[in-house]
Amino acid sequence: MATTELTGAEEVAWNLGDLYAGIDDPRIDEDVSQAETEAAAFRERYHGKVASLGAEALADGIEEWERIESTLVRPLTFAHLLFATNMADPARGALVARLGEKAAALETQLLFFGLEWASAPDDVADALLAGEALDRWRHHLSSLRKFRPYLLSEPEERIVTEKTVSGASAWSRLYEELLGALRVTYDGQEIALEPAMAKLYDPDRDVRRDAAQAITDALGPGLRTRAYVFNTVLLDTSIDDRLRGYPTWLSSRNLANETTDEAVEALVEATTSRFDLPKRYYRLKARLLGLERLEHYDRFAPLSSDATRIAWEEAHSIVVDAYTEFSETAGEIVARFFDESWIDGPVRPDKRTGAFCAMTVPGVHPYVLMNYTGDRRAILTLAHELGHGLHGVLAQPLGYVNSSTPLTTAETASVFGEALTFERLLAREDDPPRRLELLMNRIDDAIATTFRQIAMNRFEHAVHTERRTRGELAPERLGELWLECQTALLGDSVSLDGYAPWWSYIPHFTGAPGYVYAYAYGYLFSLAIYRRYVTEGEAMVEPYLDLLRAGGSRTPEELARLVGLDLTDPSIWASGLEALTEELDEAERLADELER
Repeated sequence: MATTELTGAEEVAWNLGDLYAGIDDPRIDEDVSQAETEAAAFRERYHGKVASLGAEALADGIEEWERIESTLVRPLTFAHLLFATNMADPARGALVARLGEKAAALETQLLFFGLEWASAPDDVADALLAGEALDRWRHHLSSLRKFRPYLLSEPEERIVTEKTVSGASAWSRLYEELLGALRVTYDGQEIALEPAMAKLYDPDRDVRRDAAQAITDALGPGLRTRAYVFNTVLLDTSIDDRLRGYPTWLSSRNLANETTDEAVEALVEATTSRFDLPKRYYRLKARLLGLERLEHYDRFAPLSSDATRIAWEEAHSIVVDAYTEFSETAGEIVARFFDESWIDGPVRPDKRTGAFCAMTVPGVHPYVLMNYTGDRRAILTLAHELGHGLHGVLAQPLGYVNSSTPLTTAETASVFGEALTFERLLAREDDPPRRLELLMNRIDDAIATTFRQIAMNRFEHAVHTERRTRGELAPERLGELWLECQTALLGDSVSLDGYAPWWSYIPHFTGAPGYVYAYAYGYLFSLAIYRRYVTEGEAMVEPYLDLLRAGGSRTPEELARLVGLDLTDPSIWASGLEALTEELDEAERLADELER
């Protein structure tokens, strides 16, 4: 297989030794056995008694439950991190499977606790939550009760939990392995999907065109298999929703995100009503590239022919400096990810595609996975994931339960970190054409994170709805629905020839149905915070860090109030979109000046 261009990240590998010494570390099985023993004792102690516990006894029970969960989540996290860097290794895959099965079995022992609490009479629950003994757990306990109308009986929940291992999670893992094994034949050589996608950012249109065709060709042979996996996940989701009585395909995700169907509909409506912005932007970009109309592979094309790659060490400095300029505390935490080997950086064969941050690892710092390709997008992706890492480190003292955030606020720190880094990149550039290019790149990312994610949400809505009303969707039908939603987003500003199978490289659709709108939610929320920071400066630093320190211990609405925002006001979305409009206005002004 072809080697990819060197970036300096080739030897940047994370050290998982803070979790376990290796795949054969005996402490893995010791921790699993400990969790199983403690779970059995916990069930013996509390089963059938939760609703009758006093406030202090209930607090003790939650602390014990959290400790047991943390004991098992630690080896399970280790297994997933190990697997992510080489999904073709049978031993790593076997460890993920074995620990996943252990986790499901343990959950069947513990799930009674949440079920009994959710089923407790309202007057009993209200009286318990009114006291000080449950202050630390009030938000968590209140959130559990919101699921009350959709919970099954304990025997039914135990069956659902155990079947998940061989159901949705197994299909999701298969999908990721299929993507990880995918090879793109480009210029006579085989490369992984990630470096092939990076070529869509090349200044040479022939490179972009050839890469796009090669990706389309690579997606073709396994398309029917991926479509079958997707259909299976769609069916599994619909069965779960039917059994539980959720009113829509997205309701369970919204509840987990601590938002409502109505609030998400307001976000979707606010964003789709401004699809004129991406159309307007791509027409401007076509003009600047000297094209009549963009092809889909032109959307991320740079304006200049400078294809300079930024080495890992320089990216390291840019990102750390951006966070440090905002806050020394933030900068010191972000620097630790580099200094203490908490990042796995390079593109490798069979490595998981994309990037992620494992934020809540019990008793241990977060870890960041990258596929660093050296382009500007990769720098902002690094800043994005390190924002998650900063969030995880600051919230860690709260413990496993309260540090975990819903998806809607999980993207806050990541998008904010991107904004800080973008401003750092912009400050380094005095040349007007380069400043315009940076601004255009910024709008590229904004459109990808807001409008494109909502368009993907509309695709999910279409496929989930049609799967439930008409049955299995053929690969061709999935392609048709994908193009319909992309056309609504792009209109005639971008040609979509050859783009039909590209839905299938996005793992979120199978790994986390309904996830994608959270990017837009988090982006617009974070943008609103960033605008206040630009206006108020230093006065916003500590309130923002306090928001991150609060993790998931408060509702999103309460967290927003820490930084002076009101998430219950639908105009917050319009405000964020207006900020994007202003950036586009500025880009058009700069373009007009340069063309005079």
